[in-house]
Amino acid sequence: MGIYERIKEVALSKGYSINRLEKELSLPRSSISKYNKNVPSMERIQKIAEFLGVTLSELTGEQPTGYYFDPETAQMAQELFENKDLRVLFSAARTAKAEDLKTTYDMLMALKRKEGYDGDDPA
Repeated sequence: MGIYERIKEVALSKGYSINRLEKELSLPRSSISKYNKNVPSMERIQKIAEFLGVTLSELTGEQPTGYYFDPETAQMAQELFENKDLRVLFSAARTAKAEDLKTTYDMLMALKRKEGYDGDDPA
């Protein structure tokens, strides 16, 4: 299924015809139908996805290439992974927000400082 068909399918499921979608987004008439032959810019696809309330991957049918969906979350996970004392957090949920991982990281580092944890197993 091409991008035009995906946009049409999602738009219809949200109660929009292609003509109405173009009007709502202030796009030229029949511009979306041209996506059958011409690939739109990623900015245009993102604009349509945001308007329809879906993710870019839902609209394009492509899955994110990395383990984490959000680049900030991926960066925080990498920092956790590189800290040998906190690698247990590396298995955090894929859909976690970067700020959630950061909060968890900060809490664990505070606990580590408070307890004087030196990396050895406390048991």
